Amino acid sequence: MIPQQWAPPCNNQCTHKYSALMQIPWRVFCKKGCDADGETWDECLSECEEICYKNPVLKDQQWSAYIDRSPGAVSCSEECFHACVAGCGYKFDVPSQKVDQIHPSRPPALPPKEKPAKPAVKSIPPLESSQTIDDIPGTSA
Repeated sequence: MIPQQWAPPCNNQCTHKYSALMQIPWRVFCKKGCDADGETWDECLSECEEICYKNPVLKDQQWSAYIDRSPGAVSCSEECFHACVAGCGYKFDVPSQKVDQIHPSRPPALPPKEKPAKPAVKSIPPLESSQTIDDIPGTSA
């Protein structure tokens, strides 16, 4: 058995497309598209969105989407999605022109909500004391 036969043809195409060392993560996401459980092209695309775009784990904290193993920054999620869609394209023999036209149906992640500015605290004038230094004992307990 020769090395090209060790992996399914779809995975071999991902390896060939993302062969550079710097493209290893995208090769992995392409292979996830190849190995997706979806029986149709549309199901495969929805799995790519699920893999590459995560919802925040903590309520009202957009940054917490990173905790759920998403690729991270919006640009990385987009690269992940395109690589995964390429794998789906190889799996379902979809022409590369059509694959290149696919965009996620999910809107890009919103930036984290900024906390409202704290209201300015009014300074309170010091209380006048009737005591003087001489009235306070100089010894400690």
